[in-house]
Order: sequence, then structure tokens, then C-alpha cells
Amino acid sequence: MPKCIHCKSDRIISISGKTSDCFSATYKDINYDGYVPATIGLGEGGDYIEFSYCADCGKIQQHFPIQEAIIQNEMKGE
Repeated sequence: MPKCIHCKSDRIISISGKTSDCFSATYKDINYDGYVPATIGLGEGGDYIEFSYCADCGKIQQHFPIQEAIIQNEMKGE
């Protein structure tokens, strides 16, 4: 069973949702609509949002920080 990368709890909830090309996000002054971006910690891209989080501390179970250039490129569709 996976453990939280922050607090080591085993109370991990996994989320998966299909967006059917209807994903949207806002970062700073950039608005994004389209497929789920692959490199900002919400899944592998495409139609599905997929991530896990800890039910004790609330930490999303991904590797952070994400570089500013990666976020900017994804949100601008580059």
C-alpha cells in the first residue's frame, strides 16, 4: 500500500476523471482550455485527470516543485 510522501500515512485517495476535452485551468494571467496537460501533476495528459492525495495531510502525491517554464509552456499550449 502506498504511503504519503509527506506524512507517511497510508490513507491515500486516488482520483481519476474523464474530461472529454473539457479541461480548463488558470495560472497567473493564463487561461487554458483543452486536453489535460501532461506535465503539471494531474495525470499523463489527454482526457483523464489522475492524481492521489493524502486524507491526513492533504498533500498531492506528485513531485514538486514544477519548473515555471514547464507550467508556462503547458498552459500556453506549446
